[in-house]
Amino acid sequence: MRNTNGRRNGLAGALLVAGGVLAGAGAADAATPAGVADLGGAEFTKAGVPVSVPALAPCAVEGPTDATSDAVAKTGLTFGGGTSSCTTEVTDPANDVTKTTSTATGKDFELSALVSAGGRRIKLASYTVTCTGVQGQTSADWTFSGLAGITDLPSPVPVNYAKPLTKTDGTVLATAVFNSQTLPGNGSISLTMLRIDFAPASGVSGSVTVGHTACAPTP
Repeated sequence: MRNTNGRRNGLAGALLVAGGVLAGAGAADAATPAGVADLGGAEFTKAGVPVSVPALAPCAVEGPTDATSDAVAKTGLTFGGGTSSCTTEVTDPANDVTKTTSTATGKDFELSALVSAGGRRIKLASYTVTCTGVQGQTSADWTFSGLAGITDLPSPVPVNYAKPLTKTDGTVLATAVFNSQTLPGNGSISLTMLRIDFAPASGVSGSVTVGHTACAPTP
């Protein structure tokens, strides 16, 4: 079962978008993480110069259960820092029933790598992704505010919604994929709030992710 929804609220130029997904029925296999989250990361090359940002502030319910990242600035890219938390709560001690919650919250993301190719500067003031696992099902939610440089998003935002990022003449420089989901069919969920894939016309190759989480049903 899957349910995806979104809402958008504009206030003084700010944009708030939220969405969620529910997966149920099935037992996770060994390859499915019990619960993880991170602020995002990047692997791209511009003008022959590689830019690498490993997953920032990664947490996992197996440990480390919380993490913090300071601001990271690279050529064409800034993550403003943030925190993550991956916790396990015992909801029924007599039967060893647990609930996991994996969350990452970041701020002040900026992508300027497209500006020199005639694209827009992309900014996010804040964002949060959360994945919750209980017996038999999981759910994931995401929200962000203060989006600039990307306009006219639908409400609700569909699963794996691809938005071309173009120059004024229509040349596609990159594709922004919102609400990227993987549902293996075993009750687990993997969610990336935003992934930006660069196109050849930008002079950049590679991608950037913003806000990632995944979790599996608890035993």
